[in-house]
Amino acid sequence: MTVMIGVDPHKGSHTAVAIDRAEVELAAIQVRSSSRQVEELLAWAGELGDRIWAVECAGGVGYLVAQQLVAAGDRVLDVPATLAARARLLGSGRSSKNDPNDAYSVAVASLRAPALPAVAPADNAAVLRLLAKRNKQLGSQRTRTACRLHALLVELVPGGISREITVNRAARLLESFTPTTPVEVTRHELAAEHLDDLRRLDDQLGALHKRMDDAVKASRTTVRELFGFGPVVSALAIGHTRDVRRFASRDRFAAYNGTAPIEVSSGGRLTHRLSRRGNRQLNHAIHMAAITQIRHRHSPGYAYYQRKLAEGKTSKEAIRALKRRISDALYERLVADAKRHAGPGGQAGATAEADAAGLEPRQPALQVSHSRTRTERRGRHANTRTTQAVRSHKPARTRI
Repeated sequence: MTVMIGVDPHKGSHTAVAIDRAEVELAAIQVRSSSRQVEELLAWAGELGDRIWAVECAGGVGYLVAQQLVAAGDRVLDVPATLAARARLLGSGRSSKNDPNDAYSVAVASLRAPALPAVAPADNAAVLRLLAKRNKQLGSQRTRTACRLHALLVELVPGGISREITVNRAARLLESFTPTTPVEVTRHELAAEHLDDLRRLDDQLGALHKRMDDAVKASRTTVRELFGFGPVVSALAIGHTRDVRRFASRDRFAAYNGTAPIEVSSGGRLTHRLSRRGNRQLNHAIHMAAITQIRHRHSPGYAYYQRKLAEGKTSKEAIRALKRRISDALYERLVADAKRHAGPGGQAGATAEADAAGLEPRQPALQVSHSRTRTERRGRHANTRTTQAVRSHKPARTRI
């Protein structure tokens, strides 16, 4: 008999509860977070026989313990915290909030949701996620620094300055300005410090983009061949997709990245609305690629975008349709990469799920599927609801 072990991870301790297929608790343990945490968990679980671990937030607070269990050769599932919470409140019979009940709910949720993703060993995708996260942090820090510098320069320069000012232009302004009062001296000094911070951040971002480019090339992907997928967007897309083989079809992938609409039908009315679910970082990567394409007339996405506008769609609706198109093309590239990396007779992409994706023969990029966002009415009268707007891509307020 295979038992399911739910793990509720925390900074100071980890609680594990083992249950059978009938959701009956068999054993429980709590271990301190330490260098021996996995050793203690494995020693306790050794008496339970065949086992599967279900770790809550295996990509977050449970990352380390999940990776350690995978390294030990055990199978580990990633259980979202929201799924475990709903299982505790609605179906576990243990509504009280404590660590043992949370661990039990994680195990119950994993039994009732057979499609949960398995935790894989950290690979190049994890490297790309780390680099993409660092790029976001540095980019946000640079934007804040640029806004602070702009605010100081507005207070120093008569008539103000343009938001399109560059680093070199800001440096020339500071060099040409001679402060005469203590307040102006302080503002001038702070502006010079912010300017130095900007130069340092630009150097760090340049070096980071080189590392991201090298890491993307090391993955031997063909994603870079898609228009709009530079090193940053490719790192986001590959890193947050992880193993593409866990998606049975391009529709599942679109649901994961939030480019597929959500059905909100009721009664005789069939309605779909914009999805705010899914991996928002992956959705952001697809959005950046879409914006890049519609800004270049020679891109394949520009013609598709213009065609959607001619059909009567709004700009935001056309962007959503293009994002779904890009999602399908990205999925095909990633699946093809997985098959190629496995080599002849390899396992990657050779599963029934991959065959169900209908990827053969492979179609050209951005020539697959179409937007599935639509609203229908079953009955005598049609009722169309406008889907919620996607946040438009806006440049930074201060371009320094």
